[in-house]
Amino acid sequence: MEILSSRVILRPADYPTTLAFYRDTLGLAIAREYPGGTVFYAGQSMIEVAAHGAAGGPSHFHGALWLQVRDLEQARSGLVAGGVPLVRDAQREPWGLHEMWLADPDGVPIVLVQVPEDHPLRRDTR
Repeated sequence: MEILSSRVILRPADYPTTLAFYRDTLGLAIAREYPGGTVFYAGQSMIEVAAHGAAGGPSHFHGALWLQVRDLEQARSGLVAGGVPLVRDAQREPWGLHEMWLADPDGVPIVLVQVPEDHPLRRDTR
C-alpha cells in the first residue's frame, strides 16, 4: 500500500466554535475551504474541521493531535494570553521531548511538542 497523503478529520458538536479555535486561536493556515468544512495545514499533515457528520453531541475522538512547534514557551505565552486553558503546563518528558497539553472545544487532546536540539529525532537522517 502506498499512502499519498493524510489528514485528521474532526466532526465537532459546534462547528463555528471549533473552526474559530483552529483558525483564530491556534492560528493554523487554511489549505482550502469548501461548503461545510475547512482544511488546515498542520506541518506535514492536515486537520479538517467538517460541519457534516457530527451527531450534535460531544466528540468521541479517542486519540490526540501531536503538533510540533519551534518554540514551546512562545506558543504557551500566546495561548495563555488568548485565554486558552492548559490541561497540563509545559514540561520535559522522560523520553526527552518538551510537551504541553491543551484541548479543543470538543475536548480533543492536543499535545504541543518542542524537540530539543540534542534529541534523537533531530539526529535521525532517514
